[in-house]
Amino acid sequence: MHYFIYRIIERPIRQLEKLEQHATYRDASARLKELRKELPSGSTATVRMIHAANELLAEDLLNEVRVAGPQLGDD
Repeated sequence: MHYFIYRIIERPIRQLEKLEQHATYRDASARLKELRKELPSGSTATVRMIHAANELLAEDLLNEVRVAGPQLGDD
């Protein structure tokens, strides 16, 4: 399994752009931090890393809508 790094642009529609792929977490994490520092301050894009078996699965996971977990007092 590999670590994929994507640039995500939310507007007008969600666009995923694969930037890089790394075999180890340490290399991917270091590069991700560099890319985040390079983003312009007013940018609406985000840079994310995902661990997946292949590029298709990585994009599916990034497009998945995550349900918020229960909050304190949600009885």
